[in-house]
Amino acid sequence: MISEAKHPEQQQPWVLQFCHGYDGPFLDCARQYAALFTGTVFKVCTVYLTGAPKPEVEVGSMSDEVIFLGYSSRDVRGLKLQAIRHFRRIASSRDFRLCIAHRFKPTYIALLGSNIPVIGVQHAFGVYSKRPRQFFANLFKTRLTLFGVSNSVRDDIRTHFRSWPAEQIETLYNRIDIQAVQSQQESRQDARASLGLPQDAWVVGNVGRLHPDKDQATLIRGFAIALTKLPAGSLLAIMGSGPLETSLKDLAAQLGVVEHVRFLGQVPNGRRYFKAFDAFALTSDHEPFGMVLLEAMAAGIPIICTDCGGGREVAQEVGDLVPLGDADALSTALVQLAQMSPEQIQLIRERMQADLEQRFSDQAIRKTFWSLPALSSYADKTNHA
Repeated sequence: MISEAKHPEQQQPWVLQFCHGYDGPFLDCARQYAALFTGTVFKVCTVYLTGAPKPEVEVGSMSDEVIFLGYSSRDVRGLKLQAIRHFRRIASSRDFRLCIAHRFKPTYIALLGSNIPVIGVQHAFGVYSKRPRQFFANLFKTRLTLFGVSNSVRDDIRTHFRSWPAEQIETLYNRIDIQAVQSQQESRQDARASLGLPQDAWVVGNVGRLHPDKDQATLIRGFAIALTKLPAGSLLAIMGSGPLETSLKDLAAQLGVVEHVRFLGQVPNGRRYFKAFDAFALTSDHEPFGMVLLEAMAAGIPIICTDCGGGREVAQEVGDLVPLGDADALSTALVQLAQMSPEQIQLIRERMQADLEQRFSDQAIRKTFWSLPALSSYADKTNHA
């Protein structure tokens, strides 16, 4: 998959990482993929298609060089010819052996703007459901490999490219720098003070935009059903904002639990405060992956997740799975978790920590990456650790 340079002894080999932007989780996605080349002969140049230059983004990208193209979303609609020309100049400036492009638009630009082999990383379902995108991918099949962030996303992609070899559409899980995340997380006491939560309440946490995909309505219903069997004064704390805020607040009022549901709004760097929770519940509809589950696990917070999508793959070994949209099952899971002894909770924490290290750490995914067929033929020529 990685092409040979004509004169490798004269040039430093580089990897070009191309990101649509750095909002939300995508800055850490850039860091995750840059970390794959730690300890190798490769340097990494990360390019952001949209977004103004920011020093914190340069640092957070963990790359040898960071370039901001500065386009707006409007600028890169349609054929994106200017962006393609801009990308072509960058691609020809170094000995780039490989391009890693996040999402479809950067994959499109990278393939048209260079002759470099491209790995297109897909972070959502349905990316290739449209026929023009399928046609485009097939046109560049000889130098395009596709990654899904979970087996569920990978399998969704494979349904549109049944003639492609399986090794050309692979899974590479999202991951976290466990030590870095844990070092940033506030203590339970400080996190609760920061979020305005009482120190003595049993708190169920949820983090995500207030959108139908996240199905916080089922979460509120399940919590309301469980409330009489939960410790006195229990709370549901929902961190995030979105178009359903008013309707979700109305639902809490209709169910008579408005005093027990806290809407915390959008909290910058929210993972710092996960230790404020006694349980973490993700009720999303077919979550592509669920980074918040890894962050809750890093905080040592037991997790409950709907039994679908990529979230199931994260939680199935260490958490409690409930059917999508099933408020009664969620209620039962919450009650069971609230009744566990400290010793049982500690065992869960130990299992979560081990699972993070074995499946979702930078080190674990680095080994997986270099063992994939698209990379394995070149792996022995690197000095990766």
